[in-house]
Amino acid sequence: MIKQEEVYKIGRLGKAHGVKGEVSLQFDDDIFDRVECDYLVLDVDGILVPFFIEEYRFRSDSVALVKFEDVDTQQRASELTGCDVYFPRSLADEDDSPSISMLVGFDLVEANEGRLIGRIAAIDDTTANLLFELEDGQLIPANDDLIVSINPADRTILMHLPEGLLDLNANA
Repeated sequence: MIKQEEVYKIGRLGKAHGVKGEVSLQFDDDIFDRVECDYLVLDVDGILVPFFIEEYRFRSDSVALVKFEDVDTQQRASELTGCDVYFPRSLADEDDSPSISMLVGFDLVEANEGRLIGRIAAIDDTTANLLFELEDGQLIPANDDLIVSINPADRTILMHLPEGLLDLNANA
């Protein structure tokens, strides 16, 4: 059984495309194209299920058409619409910097005091400035100048946070 901490979200399946089982994948991380992997993991009714990729092609810089093995009809592809798509952390290349979406689930640690600030629940990219959204709802700027280090093995991010930032979040 695949566990949530073993994968990270890279996108969501959209509508079926054509009649042979293709489905659109709206992604925010193209790691499936950069790293050798035969499958993607779909959240099907709360269960993480591997689906083996037969082929895919890009429609744009954020949408690909994917054909999964044993998904051979438009109806079967339509059943997958809306499924969140995940990539196995174990296959992600640790030599490269982790992608921003891979950081969900990492612990955020304040560098000066070594204090745990919280766990990243989501990445907010709806504004000009990227934000880490913590499980308790706090928003922390995901600015490269504030990040001291990222440790994929420990799943931690060490950051220098400006004085008073956490107080602003507490009063919001």
